[in-house]
Amino acid sequence: MLTVYGDNRSGNCLKVKWLLDRLGRDYRWIETDVMSGVTRSPEFLALNPAGQTPTVVLDDGRVLAQSNALLLYFGESTPFIPGDRYDRARMLEWLFWEQYSHEPCIAVVRFQRALAGKRADEIEPRLIKRGHAALARMEAALAGSDWLAGDGPTLADLALVAYTRVAPEGGFDLAAYPAVRRWIGRVETAFAIS
Repeated sequence: MLTVYGDNRSGNCLKVKWLLDRLGRDYRWIETDVMSGVTRSPEFLALNPAGQTPTVVLDDGRVLAQSNALLLYFGESTPFIPGDRYDRARMLEWLFWEQYSHEPCIAVVRFQRALAGKRADEIEPRLIKRGHAALARMEAALAGSDWLAGDGPTLADLALVAYTRVAPEGGFDLAAYPAVRRWIGRVETAFAIS
């Protein structure tokens, strides 16, 4: 059976879980507390030498990691990858941007505040500034569109909602981003996220 090693506190893990659930895929979830050091154990490093979650063991025993690679793998031949070449490229553009410009700020600040217990004044100001810049870019894109790429929900929406919806846990007030807030609701509905 498909096995997913993931931490329920991680947006990167949850977005894979949400897609599998939405697609009705059977899988076994192994809760993997990344703060416990288990991902640095010899057993886990034998599965994923990067020592990161999510890590998936496919039905045939092969291992695959990196959340957006997993989204693309499981999303193949679903409506969540646009058929139009340009829309598909736009989806990929957002997926790459999510891991380079969004997650390193929004997720890191959220981790430091909500999980590591740092005070607001202990957070690097550059991360806060870059996080707001990421939210502003999303706000601009969503001001005139319901979705990030194409005419319906795509993997880009799923990838970006994972940490955007919990950005307030990092101190990012979403009140200044009304289009983003409306989009979060649409994505949660489209992917049955509660």
